[in-house]
Amino acid sequence: MRAPIYLDYNATTPCDPAVVEAMAPFFTEHFGNPSSNHPYGWAADEAVEQARERVAALLGAEPASITFTSGATEACALALLGAGEAYGGRKHHLVTVATEHKAVLESVAALEHEGFTVTVLPVDREGLLDLDRLRDAVTEKTLLVAVMLANNETGVIGPVAEAAAIAHEKGALVLTDATQAVGKIPVDVDALGADLLALSAHKFYGPKGVGALFVRRRNPRVRLVPLVPGGGQENGLRGGTLNVPGIVGLGKAAELASARLGEDRKRLARLRDRFEKAVRARVGGVAVNGGAAPRLPNTTNLRFDGITTAKLLPALRDVAASTGSACQVKTTKPSHVLTAMGLSREESFASVRFSLGRPTTEAEVDAAVDALARAVEAVRPARAA
Repeated sequence: MRAPIYLDYNATTPCDPAVVEAMAPFFTEHFGNPSSNHPYGWAADEAVEQARERVAALLGAEPASITFTSGATEACALALLGAGEAYGGRKHHLVTVATEHKAVLESVAALEHEGFTVTVLPVDREGLLDLDRLRDAVTEKTLLVAVMLANNETGVIGPVAEAAAIAHEKGALVLTDATQAVGKIPVDVDALGADLLALSAHKFYGPKGVGALFVRRRNPRVRLVPLVPGGGQENGLRGGTLNVPGIVGLGKAAELASARLGEDRKRLARLRDRFEKAVRARVGGVAVNGGAAPRLPNTTNLRFDGITTAKLLPALRDVAASTGSACQVKTTKPSHVLTAMGLSREESFASVRFSLGRPTTEAEVDAAVDALARAVEAVRPARAA
């Protein structure tokens, strides 16, 4: 049986072969604990620090500001819960956006349960934050503003730099979940004004189970209380023996992303536009959710009038796509991102995310369009065609 065309790269990406090659020796030959004070430990520690330098270079950051985690979800939790614990005695207000990933929204909800006041700002029909509403929401009591850099479902790029300027005027910290952006568009922590930034390796051809949190060390120096206390690893921010092979893989993926970013960005934008144009020419009643906003070059979220994804996706056997975040595929609720954008329940359930990746070819895009056109024709009622 032929494997379907994979157009779900926002869910996860395959490890680049160069990443696997870089990781391999650290499972067997260089197996030391980086905290050990002997040659085996020194070799592992050197590899970890090289990876830290590579991740920092991708973000325009200093290596000491990078803390390795198990992924972006943990990084977001460490940023939010750690800041809440560190500063909660003085500031008890948080601001975020309705279209944030659940990794942010659930941590914010946990802090609200502990007594923090939370403001969740709406977005417009294109998924963009109203900066005037943000300006009205941030006060001297605001501890942190969380604004996603790129939405995982629609690819819409948020105004993080502008939001950071507003937050900093009131002395608030800024967290940006850059999980979907890193490796797809330029990400510079200083240009963004980010005080905290989360990422995950498996979104840009690295291994699963490893990510990082950028924590600004000056102007301001951000303090966090660790979620995982222990042996003092990662400057005391995350206890436990480091996942050396995973960290090495993250570092290699970051190095590759730095080298390929310009080429990948242009090629994927061209393929994404080719896909959208062809689908809209072949299939009537199609709209692009967030299509008028700045978007990631690889992502399109299409809405098909008159059908439901519950019928469309089973008919689309030759293409692997999704209805939204991989973290929420088992829920029967409509996408919180699309409903926040003003889509009805029916419109949300008629929307599919297609996300392209480095391995995607023109031939695959064209074949996916053919398969999608056939699937829509098979499931759409004649009266809605």
